[in-house]
Amino acid sequence: MDKAALRRWARQVRRALDLEALAAAIRPRLKEALAGRGHVLLYAPLPHELDLLPLTRELPGVRFYLPRVRGEALSVHPLGPLEKGAFGVMEPTTPEAPPERLDAVVVPALAFDLKGHRLGHGAGYYDRFLARLASEVLTIGAVPEALLLTALPIDPWDVPVKMLVTEARTLEPGVAGPEDTAL
Repeated sequence: MDKAALRRWARQVRRALDLEALAAAIRPRLKEALAGRGHVLLYAPLPHELDLLPLTRELPGVRFYLPRVRGEALSVHPLGPLEKGAFGVMEPTTPEAPPERLDAVVVPALAFDLKGHRLGHGAGYYDRFLARLASEVLTIGAVPEALLLTALPIDPWDVPVKMLVTEARTLEPGVAGPEDTAL
């Protein structure tokens, strides 16, 4: 299947999922993964995405940020008042912060594969953003098990995440054990 067909498939699968329950099950694993991190970029969810914003209340001492679309790029902004931005996504109105400040980035996607590659909406915002981050920044894909695939088609500009968190497990792509290959 090509990426366009996979996007249609992923959207159809998502419609059948209880995203609220899945997000509640994924958040404890994300809290564990984010332990010791001081500056974390989350995302404001679209209606078909996992809402992980409750983490902002569950992890005291962590400074949270959200992205804004600026032209062809994402910029980083401290969590604060929100307004509807590009593509109908809620974006913070706070001043821009340097992405070098981030310790971790939680990356949205329609689906992920076991190597950490993501299936996004096709505009490339996150791939361009992730390519600019320092290598020590932890990038995490939060994904329902139903949307974790063995492999996705990839392009040269695709940037995989370093960790995957589902409602059932936490994986480090490239370090998957035997139990992490049977999907």
